[in-house]
Amino acid sequence: MQLDGKHVLITGASRGVGAALADAFAATGARLTLVARSADQLQEVAARTGGDVLVADLADPAQVDGLIGRVEAASGPVDVLVNNAGIDLTGAFTEMPASDIQRMVQLNAITVADLTRQVLPGMIERGGGHVVQVSSLAGTGTFPGISVYGGTKAFVTHMTAGVRLEMKGLPIGLTVVETGLSTPTDMADSVLSYPPTEASFRRFYRLLLLADADVVKVAQKTVRAVETGKRSVRMPARAFLFPMLTNAPRRLVEMFLVGVPRREGG
Repeated sequence: MQLDGKHVLITGASRGVGAALADAFAATGARLTLVARSADQLQEVAARTGGDVLVADLADPAQVDGLIGRVEAASGPVDVLVNNAGIDLTGAFTEMPASDIQRMVQLNAITVADLTRQVLPGMIERGGGHVVQVSSLAGTGTFPGISVYGGTKAFVTHMTAGVRLEMKGLPIGLTVVETGLSTPTDMADSVLSYPPTEASFRRFYRLLLLADADVVKVAQKTVRAVETGKRSVRMPARAFLFPMLTNAPRRLVEMFLVGVPRREGG
């Protein structure tokens, strides 16, 4: 997809990976709508990228309901949706408040599914579009302390594989971004604040199975994936085996479905 002039909606765009994605998409000439709940930080990103701002708490179902329609009414059809917003509340599963679990599942999983559901019909009707799901390597192999977070990311990756099958025969691209810790980010600080989780990461670092992923490089590779229609972005490269093994059954199912008629029209 040629991104110059295209409308890109990025959630969680106020900092970290989301802000880096905004910079990278803006560099292509894309028009941006930036969504997050941190108004001041969001305005700073918008000031340097020229993006429109929508302040919203995407963990609140009422604010997610109809969001794509409101954005499109204000700024035109969404050509690329980047589902980046997410939270990681780290800690012992048995001691985690129910409210924390509910918020993670709502924002990281249900909101992603809902926004994807909202945006796809318009893309299908217009004959093109792309959805980026910012998942995580935690969705393929998790560590102690991030069981719920890892579960939500596994949901995102698996759901997207199913949606891709439903979009078969249509010019709709779907890219899943799976990384280790992206730095510098507040989320990385949160993950490493719980000793068992930190110890797990340190173990994988010593074994050279993981390395931090720079947010700028993640953003650049993601933009390139949209431009080329690539289905996945995985960083660091040294961890490629884990998502490949986890994804193998999905790809096998896809291969076995080659005889299923392609979807036509809207």
